[in-house]
Amino acid sequence: MTRVAMIEPETNSDPAITEILTWVTQVEGAVPNHFKVELNFPELMKAKLGTTQVLWQMGELLLPEVQHVGITVSKANGCPYCTAAFCTILNYGLEVDEKYTQALVSDGEAVIDDPRTRAIVTFAIKVNAEAAAVTDGDISALRDVGLTDKGIVQLIHLVSDFASYNRLNLALDTDYDYRDMWRQLAFGWELEPGGAEGDNTRGIRA
Repeated sequence: MTRVAMIEPETNSDPAITEILTWVTQVEGAVPNHFKVELNFPELMKAKLGTTQVLWQMGELLLPEVQHVGITVSKANGCPYCTAAFCTILNYGLEVDEKYTQALVSDGEAVIDDPRTRAIVTFAIKVNAEAAAVTDGDISALRDVGLTDKGIVQLIHLVSDFASYNRLNLALDTDYDYRDMWRQLAFGWELEPGGAEGDNTRGIRA
């Protein structure tokens, strides 16, 4: 059970937060519990989610590339909640094939055929695991697939941004409200006696 209050979106009267909630509903199908947690600190939510929007929309990485980073970093950090969230955005919000998304969350970068996306994900995983281990060659590999200094800075900040959401949802045990399929594929999750199922209608197009 989530360790802090979950604030319902209907209580919000701030137009900037309404815009954020509308945005997330478009890409996920509903306002997720994570955002209800963030509403405990609305002043930070505006700044934090505003930064996330900038990272997703105003850099060099395409939105599908961003979600590949989100899925693989969140899985590496052991966060079922965020892993499922970014699978939902990739599959539902961006209409990427479900079988591909399933393979990505299950098997990771090995299933990525596109050289640019693979290079981006490989670098993101390394930064997330040990940023100090990054080499000049790693940066050159990003330049080889078309990233400039702006895109490289964007990518490193993306890793940090995703990891911060991982920590928040893990520490607060945010109630899982995505399809169970995603956490089953990523972490081998099984429903235990007395446990709660996710929302298995979430992110399914009619």
